[in-house]
Amino acid sequence: MDIHPPQPVKLICGMISGSRPLLDRAAAELETRYGPIDLVSETWPFDFTRYYEPQMGPDLLRQFVAFERLAPPGCLAEVKQATNALEADLAGGAAVARPINLDPGYLTPAKLVLASCKDFAHRLYLGGGIYAEVTMQYRNGWQKLDWTFPDYASGRYSMWMSDARNTLMDQLREAGR
Repeated sequence: MDIHPPQPVKLICGMISGSRPLLDRAAAELETRYGPIDLVSETWPFDFTRYYEPQMGPDLLRQFVAFERLAPPGCLAEVKQATNALEADLAGGAAVARPINLDPGYLTPAKLVLASCKDFAHRLYLGGGIYAEVTMQYRNGWQKLDWTFPDYASGRYSMWMSDARNTLMDQLREAGR
C-alpha cells in the first residue's frame, strides 16, 4: 500500500493563567514562534476544576489562540517542548509557582489533538517525553470522549473550535486549488 503524507493541521494553544496581561504576553510570544494568530477566543473563567490552583492560584482564566500557518501534525512534540520552555521563561519572578499553563494541540477536520507530558492508557508516545491524545472528535459537531476534560466536554469552547475548524477547512480547500 502507498504511504501518503498527512494533511496539514491547524495548530492551536490553550492558555490558562490568573493574569490577563500574561495571557496577552504568552500569545505574543507564541506568535513570534508560530506565525500570525488568526483566531483568538474569548476569555472564560477556568472553573471546572481546581487542579491548577495550588500551583497557579485562584480565579484562573482560559483562552485559546489558533495560528494562520498550517503545520505538519508531526510537529506536536516539538511544539509542546517549546511551550514548556516558554512557560518557564514567563515564570521568572512570578508570585506563584506556575503563572501560566500552555497546552498546544491541533485541529483536523475530524478531531482535536492535545499534547501532554503525562502518559495514560489513551495517550500515544510521540517522543521527547511528549504524549498526544485525541481529546474530542468532530461528527456533526464536537463530541466528547470518555477521557475528555470536563471544560472541553461542557461545550463551552465548541463554537470557537468550530470557527477554527471552519477556517482550517477553508485553508485546505484554498491549498487544494
